[in-house]
Amino acid sequence: MTRHLEEFASAADPLTLVTRLARAGFDDYVVYERGGVWTFAGGALAWVSLDAERVRTSFRGEVTDRAWSGSPGGAVRSALAGLPLEEWTAYGRVGFSFAGLVPGLGLRGAASPSAEVVRLMVPRTEVRFDGSRVSIRGADAAARARVREVVEASFEADEPRPAVVDVRADGENYRERVAQAVKEIRQRQYQKVILSRTVRLPFAADLVATYQLGRRGNTPARSFLVRLNGAEAAGFSPEIVVSVDARGQVTTQPLAGTRAFGRGAEVDAAARAELESDPKEVFEHAVSVRTAQEEMRRVCVPSSVRVGEFMGVKERGSVQHLASQVHGDLADGRSAWDALEAVFPAVTASGIPKRESLDAITRMDTERGLYSGAVVAASHDGALDAALVLRAVYQEGGQAWLRAGAGIVADSTPEREFEETCEKLGSVAPFVVPA
Repeated sequence: MTRHLEEFASAADPLTLVTRLARAGFDDYVVYERGGVWTFAGGALAWVSLDAERVRTSFRGEVTDRAWSGSPGGAVRSALAGLPLEEWTAYGRVGFSFAGLVPGLGLRGAASPSAEVVRLMVPRTEVRFDGSRVSIRGADAAARARVREVVEASFEADEPRPAVVDVRADGENYRERVAQAVKEIRQRQYQKVILSRTVRLPFAADLVATYQLGRRGNTPARSFLVRLNGAEAAGFSPEIVVSVDARGQVTTQPLAGTRAFGRGAEVDAAARAELESDPKEVFEHAVSVRTAQEEMRRVCVPSSVRVGEFMGVKERGSVQHLASQVHGDLADGRSAWDALEAVFPAVTASGIPKRESLDAITRMDTERGLYSGAVVAASHDGALDAALVLRAVYQEGGQAWLRAGAGIVADSTPEREFEETCEKLGSVAPFVVPA
């Protein structure tokens, strides 16, 4: 099937353009920002869905449904490869419960058999903005014309007005869970675990306006706005889970160790100095980098795995993190989906060792859904980019919520970890716009 490409120059603001398109009547869409390029993927030409037992594929309304076994990433990869399209990029979400399906983690029973874990779509209309040019790809000439009309229209919109959100809810419950985790760590059950808490919003949210306002106030590694199969999310991801290019170059980016940011130059500098010298934060980061290296060696040429930019500092909205990158070259016979499985869930959103920390999360955290999962862009040429879903607002069934966590180690204190979740929620909460 041929999808035509149109290109033209445009100096319009990409953020404004993608949010206009998100209001242009598409049932499902994904906005994905990476490295200065913004993509709007609107309407499903084809989709792939996976749960604990079945993988389903739809193309032009015709649905195939079959059981799968073995590797969930392999099942998704095969389903995408079977689409009758020559060139495609699929966009969508991978829930945290994907971890329950990965062989070797021993958690398959933790995933509900009927709950959708992966949902990807190949869009009918795909629009990319790089700040100087717009490209529109799609099979439907009328849809391409409509997109061009939306992109080229000039209008003024009212500035979104956010609501006040109390991010300090559920404090006592969270402190109790942190204290229990510290006790288990000191008993040597595991080294580190990320525990999270949810802040329910007393109103439905306008996620398009929230994304537009929040992106201006954040400096993410990736950003996303997703509406798929009735579930929505808007977020400003501080790090990638994994990125694999078409040549097989693999990168993961552990961020661990946190202090507040945006409180004035002098206060921020003092917080950075404290972050870089705090033994608890340095230990938390170092063990995360070590784990990322071990995981990468499972799917990469072992001698190619290397650390770059070790323990730098990245400023992400209302917080700053210790940050490193781990690189490697995919081994022969391995795919980008193998790489995703190897590092999923991100060590900075799960813990160390991963199996034991995931067991603790199952016991002490509520169902995570998309939180600490991934928003993914996967291409026919083997490339894959997966943004870690943190610093986000979620909405489904008329209910909206925020969620944030902190890494718990032996030296953690319940009060400090609670404050860290408040600091992270500060990247999203001030920008939430009521519907």
